Amino acid sequence: MILTALVSTEILAQHLTDPDWVVFDCRHDLAAPERGRAEYAQSHIPGARFLHLDEDLSAPKTGKNGRHPLPDPDAFMEKLGRAGVDSRKQVVAYDAQGGMVASRLWWMLRWLGHLPVAVLDGGWDRWVAEGKPRSTEFPTPEATRFKGRPSAIHASADSLRSHLGDGTMVLVDGRAPDRYRGQNETIDPVGGRIPGAKNRYYRDNLDSSGRFKAPEALRTEFRSLLGAASPDDVVNYCGSGVSACHNLLAMEVAGLRGARLYPGSWSEWSADPARPVASGEPRPGER
Repeated sequence: MILTALVSTEILAQHLTDPDWVVFDCRHDLAAPERGRAEYAQSHIPGARFLHLDEDLSAPKTGKNGRHPLPDPDAFMEKLGRAGVDSRKQVVAYDAQGGMVASRLWWMLRWLGHLPVAVLDGGWDRWVAEGKPRSTEFPTPEATRFKGRPSAIHASADSLRSHLGDGTMVLVDGRAPDRYRGQNETIDPVGGRIPGAKNRYYRDNLDSSGRFKAPEALRTEFRSLLGAASPDDVVNYCGSGVSACHNLLAMEVAGLRGARLYPGSWSEWSADPARPVASGEPRPGER
């Protein structure tokens, strides 16, 4: 059995001692970056390794490359190997942020060509609510070698700018509607959006229980947003290339495969004052 999008708590519980499954705890608080590691130390899914958004799933910031730039692929593959991940392993990622950070790991493994990776549907909160096993023990995985190759499933700021307004690309902004409009911006120095972008708040992918909506519901909602556009023409972004991965995962669940990520996202785009910015209510073509 290979899982490539979501995994239920029930299925994961059945594979906790499966040597071909590797679980990663990706809990993270943007306002308190050390909280996730501390929460992991207090309690986690048995056997789970910890990956830190800033230290493991991102490269150092320069002030021009966004808040969570993609790490060097070779360095990241070395970390995966040390954690016991090779091409045969089923990887599962979870967090307590509705899948936001876990979906970043999901996308990064897909970026490197590793398809058996899934996000825990409902995450840590559902796992705990259901009384599933927890542990304080730190695993000691047997190191192996992860072999991958980065693929062209992402876009750069230059490629986005060269296609703005030419009708060949659909931009989807995964931030909350107020930040999309340039209001209440408390994270990045400049408020606004990339001109022409549509808004799909990533939390709209979840139902009231905190799990992903059914594939049919997600497909209907994304089709309403994208119109007749092919998923291949869609580029997802957000504040720093994290929650946009949640939209990419939702599109995968919906059967709308082929969209790309702009990893630098708004934090990179807005760092260059020469790049155009839009704000306020959606304009014609952005709805």
